[in-house]
Amino acid sequence: MNIQHEYLNGLMERVIRRNPAEPEFHQAVHEVLTSLVPVVEARPEYITEGVMDCLVEPERIIKFRVPWEDDQGKVHVNRGFRVQFNSAIGPYKGGLRFHPSVYEGIIKFLGFEQIFKNSLTGLPIGGGKGGSDFDPKGKSDAEVMRFCQSFMSELFKYIGPDTDVPAGDIGVGAREIGYLFGQYKRLRNEFTGVLTGKGLTYGGSLARTEATGYGLCYFTDNMLRDAGRSFEGSTVVISGSGNVAIYACEKATEFGAKVVAMSDSNGYVYDRNGIDLAAVKQLKEVERKRIREYVDTHPSAEYHEGCAGIWQIPCDIALPCATQNELDENAAKALIKNGCFAVAEGANMPCTPEAVAALQGAGLLFAPAKAANAGGVATSALEMSQNSMRFYWTFEEVDEHLKSIMTNLYHNASNAAAEYGKPGDLVAGANIAGFLKVADSMLAYGLV
Repeated sequence: MNIQHEYLNGLMERVIRRNPAEPEFHQAVHEVLTSLVPVVEARPEYITEGVMDCLVEPERIIKFRVPWEDDQGKVHVNRGFRVQFNSAIGPYKGGLRFHPSVYEGIIKFLGFEQIFKNSLTGLPIGGGKGGSDFDPKGKSDAEVMRFCQSFMSELFKYIGPDTDVPAGDIGVGAREIGYLFGQYKRLRNEFTGVLTGKGLTYGGSLARTEATGYGLCYFTDNMLRDAGRSFEGSTVVISGSGNVAIYACEKATEFGAKVVAMSDSNGYVYDRNGIDLAAVKQLKEVERKRIREYVDTHPSAEYHEGCAGIWQIPCDIALPCATQNELDENAAKALIKNGCFAVAEGANMPCTPEAVAALQGAGLLFAPAKAANAGGVATSALEMSQNSMRFYWTFEEVDEHLKSIMTNLYHNASNAAAEYGKPGDLVAGANIAGFLKVADSMLAYGLV
């Protein structure tokens, strides 16, 4: 074992020791460090100048209480987080997640991933993430408003258009962004592009809602074409039924694929005739109902409780778009057995390390999340640009920018993988390409 390997192994041990009981963060760091072995061998200054040690340590962690009152007058207290991980190439950028599963380790994992994802877009944005263990499901608009106002009353001290620009994530949609932005504007007495994912009437960007799902398909389309494959005529399974899943379904269908399954946290629907996306949009975006009600109007479709079974459905292309670690080794083996030839991650780290190893070992095309789902944050950066200019682009203009960004992102990741001796390995390529831009900026600053 050479000195670089010893160093990276020791660094990983320190990360685990200093961040106990945070398996998602450990998983994300391990994946990146493993990919960077050939890079630090070629560029040992990344070790000697302290870049690697700084990379795995957030620049700042903000943790605070969020008291709020429900409609019955009872006071509740949740925890709020913002991890400002790395600002080497621009202001911190990353979403806010409101979900009971949120704790510091989840936010650190997401913020760490965001560093490389944002770098890969080619846009000047650093990595950060935030959120709360608050669950907006089942809450009234007034309760969500009071929570968001309390959350922003603390967070506003640490963010700004040139410092940190949060966005939405799981549990934070247009409603929540509106309440958060309204409170920020009230407290700071200024109208700036401090949050992205805003409504179109107050600074939002066209195509932002569609961006992550569309971007996933633009990236996947490039990957497929390079391998002589196509969406055209392919059967696709998509987990999830939020923004990412819905608009991945829309774009995949536009590219000529047939999407046969979608899910939510309770279970999944299988429609051999092809998912009726208009019906899913009505259920999830308008009525905020569960996916199981799809079968009430589509009697030929099947509903199954539990989410894991969705990967047993034979398909050509799998797009996991729900949540982290949803696709495990057994699911990967089922996809391989059933003839799947491509998996592209729409959610953040939805495949376990064992699943990724199985998929890549079987020769499937595999697109990692930090590259494949970067369309959302890329379009958020385009929203920041429009806010700075006090200007709006058309949907077609934003979509064209998005398509160009995702195409360049694919080629940058593919080229980096080839350059460092791992041709076709987009996991390594994405980590390396994202890392190099950030690391060289950190070197330029001196000790940071």
